[in-house]
Amino acid sequence: MIRLLVDVAARHLLARRRQSIVSLLGVVLGVSFFLSISAMMRGSEQDIIHRLVDNAPHITIEDDYRNPTLQPVSQLFPDAAVQLRHVVPQTETRGIRGYAQILDFLRRTPGLRASAVLSGQALASFAGKDRAIGLYGIVASEYAQVSTIRRYMVRGSLDELEANPNGIVIGDELARRMSLSMGDNLRIASTTGQVRTFKIIGLFHTGRSDFDAGQAFVALKRVQSMLDRPNRINTIVIKLADPNAARTEAARIEQRVRYKTVSWQERSEDLMSALAIRSVIMYAVVGAVLVVAAFGIYNVISTVVLEKQRDIAILRAMGFQARDIEGMFLAQGALIGAVGNVFGIGLGCGLMAGLMRIHFRVPGSTDVNYLAIDWSLFQFVLAGGVAMLAAMIAAYLPARRAAKVEPVDVLRGGT
Repeated sequence: MIRLLVDVAARHLLARRRQSIVSLLGVVLGVSFFLSISAMMRGSEQDIIHRLVDNAPHITIEDDYRNPTLQPVSQLFPDAAVQLRHVVPQTETRGIRGYAQILDFLRRTPGLRASAVLSGQALASFAGKDRAIGLYGIVASEYAQVSTIRRYMVRGSLDELEANPNGIVIGDELARRMSLSMGDNLRIASTTGQVRTFKIIGLFHTGRSDFDAGQAFVALKRVQSMLDRPNRINTIVIKLADPNAARTEAARIEQRVRYKTVSWQERSEDLMSALAIRSVIMYAVVGAVLVVAAFGIYNVISTVVLEKQRDIAILRAMGFQARDIEGMFLAQGALIGAVGNVFGIGLGCGLMAGLMRIHFRVPGSTDVNYLAIDWSLFQFVLAGGVAMLAAMIAAYLPARRAAKVEPVDVLRGGT
């Protein structure tokens, strides 16, 4: 019976070849555009998240507290009738105390890598040129495990900081702007007034102009001395084996160490919200293409139902049930959807391959960028599933109308 219904459905579609081809083309174009645009948007979203997760710490422990510490007078007299104003907290050296013990605690956690960092602002001077930079004090062997900076080294090595404590690693953009090269001496002045001369032992290039022109890496002990923070750091950066567990792990660490601990999800909430909104808009736009194609299917099947009233009545008189008639016209929608999926996915793959070849340069950057395309099975299943759903919904309404045809009324000329 099913084979018979499909055969009759195919004959109906072939009888109206021009309209059927137009409806089929609508599904083909809808599927291909849906697939290519969805893959491009999803690919760019994954690329953004990958860059965010890969190039930044999964968790950051800061030398601050999530809630400010209350002054002793507020703790002793929370409901006092007299309020003391302009109470100045005691001056103290900022930084994470006992960071060595915190690092020992963190490193006992499986799948977790951590490194201590002391960062501050400094002034780099060379040949009469001055430029403000961010100075990062690190232990090179530890920092390389939680950062991708080693991947971006173009000259020298980050590991040489351990062998040369008076060495400095800077971005190639900073070197270009200040006319520096490997082996040159660069004078660094800290905010405490201390001045030291460092030898350039490495250059890196990340492709982010602000980072390449404004960051420098020095041995941790040297920065502690320059910023007058002996045995102190202000950041602990953490990488996890599973980045998605960062929010849960950050809450556990903050409860233990008390210092403010921020996961990459918390740090990028605005970006994640923007990506979610962008996805909704994208699926609404590309879904509209398939909705338009569905109207074409509805038009073709509705016309067939109107033209085949007598044939439907004869089939009903021969013993076909209402559900058989309904299934016959649903099969027409399924045939258009299935064939449209096959050709639409093929055309979509061609568009995706073409989009991957497009390259461009972001203003202010010398790096060549390519469009990121998501080739995951999910994209193909989603495009095909939405197309089939639209086709079946478009076929359902005329199929229901055909199932309600009364053979007696039609054969007697009552309708």
